[in-house]
Amino acid sequence: MKTKILFLSIATLFFVNTIYSQNRTTVIASSSEISDNLDLKAVASIFGDSKNLEDFEYRLNNPKYKISNLDLNDDRQVDYLRVIESVEGNTHLIVIQAILERDIFQDVATIEVEKDRYNRMQVQVVGNVYMYGNNYIYEPVYDHSPILFTYFWAPNYRVYHSRWNWRYYPRFYYYWRPFPIYRYHRNVGLWINYNNHYNYVNVRRSAVATNLYRNVRANSYEIRNPERSFVRRNNSVSNRYELDRNRTSNGSNRSENNNAITPRSNTRTDIETPRQNNQSAKPRQNTRTESDTPRRNQSDSNAPRGRENNEKNPRSTSPREERSPNSRR
Repeated sequence: MKTKILFLSIATLFFVNTIYSQNRTTVIASSSEISDNLDLKAVASIFGDSKNLEDFEYRLNNPKYKISNLDLNDDRQVDYLRVIESVEGNTHLIVIQAILERDIFQDVATIEVEKDRYNRMQVQVVGNVYMYGNNYIYEPVYDHSPILFTYFWAPNYRVYHSRWNWRYYPRFYYYWRPFPIYRYHRNVGLWINYNNHYNYVNVRRSAVATNLYRNVRANSYEIRNPERSFVRRNNSVSNRYELDRNRTSNGSNRSENNNAITPRSNTRTDIETPRQNNQSAKPRQNTRTESDTPRRNQSDSNAPRGRENNEKNPRSTSPREERSPNSRR
């Protein structure tokens, strides 16, 4: 009798465990497309709003804007993007590089600015081939001529080279965790100036910029992870533009028209905020300025900071939750 009871107990326990295993949901994190994590139209937009290249680097890495979502070294922190420049004649090459370790960098995009003999400016934002595939290029047409263009060809112009390195960053900067892709696209769309136009092309205009790039190229991540190149990640398309078109044709919820964000009219000003809406009737106006951020007491200082600031919570820069006038406090 005792033997039968023991057998029934074991069988019941096995049956219950089987049912529990079948009902348990297993969540498996899936790796996202690398190029989803830095929108080049947003890069082009804040470039046009910047006063100079130091300001451009500040905007790229400002925890308030969160323009980048790249975490190439897989440390669960968004990588700092430094800016370096190379100049020859009427051509300026601006290279954006992710800092992965001490003196270890990976190019993510370049901005090529060239002035012709008629003083016309040609700007191209070029995605790195490893990150975005071949010839993924946007040509921004700015609603107003960017301020930094007035300095590029000044007689006393000084070529910009970021002095920041691994764990040595400006005071305004602190780490934050990468967003889920859908949330990143929703956020970055708020910082794109839709008064500008962002024309996709697949031909590089400047031979001088191409030659300059050979001397400043950094591809440490690419060398370490050749299997993660765009070609191997997406062998059916040549670059990110074609990938987006395939996604759209397959019913994806992300389109090339800047991630389904509805363009909103705005008026550009010289203040820090990349977008400034002039429609007072809309409840979600993007009229934030640098003074809105409580953590910006020393944002303009370039004094170095160490890893000790990593524990700051990036959520402190988020807007406070709106309360109803009748709600109790």
